[in-house]
Amino acid sequence: MLFAKKSKGFCAEIGEHSTLIARLSQPDAPYIVEELKELPSTDDEALTGWIKQTDGKGPTGYAHATCGIYPAKRLVRRHTLDLKRVKDPAYLTEVYTQQFRIEPDKYTIRMLNPDDGSDYDQEAKTAQKEALFCGLPSEDVIAIQDKLLSQGIYPERLELGTLATLGGIVSYLKFKESKAPVLLLEIGEDTTHSFIIGPEGVDISRPITSGISAMIPVVQKELGLKDEESAKKLFYSNTFDFTSMGSVLVKRLLKELQSSIGFYEVQTGQSIGHVFCTQLPSSLSWLGSTMAGSLGVPQLKLEMLPWLEAHNIKLSDGVTLGSVEERWFGLFSLLVSHQNAVPDEKK
Repeated sequence: MLFAKKSKGFCAEIGEHSTLIARLSQPDAPYIVEELKELPSTDDEALTGWIKQTDGKGPTGYAHATCGIYPAKRLVRRHTLDLKRVKDPAYLTEVYTQQFRIEPDKYTIRMLNPDDGSDYDQEAKTAQKEALFCGLPSEDVIAIQDKLLSQGIYPERLELGTLATLGGIVSYLKFKESKAPVLLLEIGEDTTHSFIIGPEGVDISRPITSGISAMIPVVQKELGLKDEESAKKLFYSNTFDFTSMGSVLVKRLLKELQSSIGFYEVQTGQSIGHVFCTQLPSSLSWLGSTMAGSLGVPQLKLEMLPWLEAHNIKLSDGVTLGSVEERWFGLFSLLVSHQNAVPDEKK
């Protein structure tokens, strides 16, 4: 073996704004979470410093971790296939370039089944019409791995955090025996990735070219600030209560979402049960309730601990999830997706 066995396990979710880390009792389930740490993704030195002082690293000095990443140009799209053409490579190239607007030769792409996340088999006689295309720019894979190594993290597993979160929501809905679909929003700087998920998998996916940066000019205008830079600093600072102007800030995003939701409800006859916003910086966590209020749908309030215990994950004494528990959902979904704790979900 290249590396000796490690005494601890680590799991890290590297988002656009925050890096969340769990130090675990051991590398494999059952897990006891011994420490949870949140650091700004922009502060490389803070992460390196934490890794250096933490115990349980491998003999190489690296924290060997399962890592969830959220590259800006990630691809997570459900698409209806033409089964007569699905074995033709030219057809898939057409889908990538015309439907997804990406250059396939510059991407690492995988096709999955949207119901359970298993690999899509193009050769199967009973191939499904629906596939979930997942990927990221190939150069991002190398850049992210290099950066993690420079910070002291050895990524034993590197996966799109979006996929783990989608799987986590499906798992949670099954655990709660809930049939109500969830609208998941990953609100990024320039893009919002939106999904509608039920207990049977991913029903709809849609990237919307509107994110936090589109709200900054609105802040500037509403508050009469001299430039966008001042507006951006104030918006992220957590020193001003923006909730009163929340509906104005999310107006553009809301319009796009309402068309997706309307289409889904007409197609399926089902209404959205909950809204769940992830990947927001803590200073903008109020945007989740603003989106829910504007859509007239309640936020998804998770009962995390019973769900985690069902997956052989417990918190050590003194470790808490804090007041906004949902912020840790993506990190724990990475751990849940990594094991066969609930066999029924793998059948």
